Amino acid sequence: MVVFFTALRLAAQPAEHWVGTWGCAPQLTEPTNMPPAPGLSGNTLRQTVRTTIGGARLRLHFSNLFGDGPLTMKSVRLNDTALAFHGAASATIPAGEAIVSDPFDYELAPMSDLAITIRFGDVPAKVTGHPGSRSTSLLQGAKVTHWYVLTGIDVLAPAGTSEIVVLGDSVTDGRGSTTDGNDRWTDDLARRLRAPISVLNEGLGGNAVLAGGLGPPAVLRFDRDVLGQNAPRWLIVLEGVNDIGVSYSPSIAADLIAAYGQFIEKAHAHNIRVYGVPILPFGKSMYSSPEHEAARQTVNEWIRTSGKFDAVIDMDSAVHDPTEPSNLLAAYDTGDHLHPNAAGYQKMADAIDLSLFKP
Repeated sequence: MVVFFTALRLAAQPAEHWVGTWGCAPQLTEPTNMPPAPGLSGNTLRQTVRTTIGGARLRLHFSNLFGDGPLTMKSVRLNDTALAFHGAASATIPAGEAIVSDPFDYELAPMSDLAITIRFGDVPAKVTGHPGSRSTSLLQGAKVTHWYVLTGIDVLAPAGTSEIVVLGDSVTDGRGSTTDGNDRWTDDLARRLRAPISVLNEGLGGNAVLAGGLGPPAVLRFDRDVLGQNAPRWLIVLEGVNDIGVSYSPSIAADLIAAYGQFIEKAHAHNIRVYGVPILPFGKSMYSSPEHEAARQTVNEWIRTSGKFDAVIDMDSAVHDPTEPSNLLAAYDTGDHLHPNAAGYQKMADAIDLSLFKP
């Protein structure tokens, strides 16, 4: 009977399932990052994204999570393919909600660039977006390096295809990388992988783990941006520098460690392996102080030695100056002593042991 039951259970496993091939973490767009004139309402926006894994059937995600009124998309196209929503060409997203397009056939090769064109109707004053796109969008001919409303692209993939979700701040979001170059460390990781595994960058520039910062702090967005993905199998956590950099609380290191522990517990409850990344050096930056460096060292020691993470990916050691470990190596420094450049991001990706992602 045991063998028979196991056979039935295996037979019930779906041959295919939805997997995210691209995504970004949404937030309320700050005033300085709002769409330029003439604005979204009544106009057309063309956005470009780089996917990770391929597939032959797709669906797209759109969000009005932070809107203060309904948002109408009169039409949406992916390259030359028109999208539908419950069979209709247009869709209205209520305030505080998100929608998914109807699935459609599309031959998507791995690591492809896709153009998504949205013709808007009415758009609320508060816009849901992702400021750190590092990608040029066109709004009625005006160039803007932000994403708006679009939050994810899924592919129908064979059973066993999984996602790596990366939770982070501007270092993961790619500040210091090349606009339109797709050379964030997560992009470099996706290029290195030779397996049916997608990489979802859920970094937010200026984000904090505990409170403050830009966008919802990680403790509040964790369930949506990590657990809410289609097929998360691995989680990489590289976040906390903004908490340390603006805090003078003697408990900041302990508070961050407690939050990491919550992330690990939640992820493990969903069969997700969690890999910790020590916080990168920020000596000589605006965050630099003896107290902040001491907090970084305390947090990093716990990440490396506590045994709570399933593995440690030591990007700190990969990019720090060996003669002054509290500083980024000059060759990897954008000049603000906080964010790596494209060469630094490649070095970070090269420090990842790909055997950590065996199916």
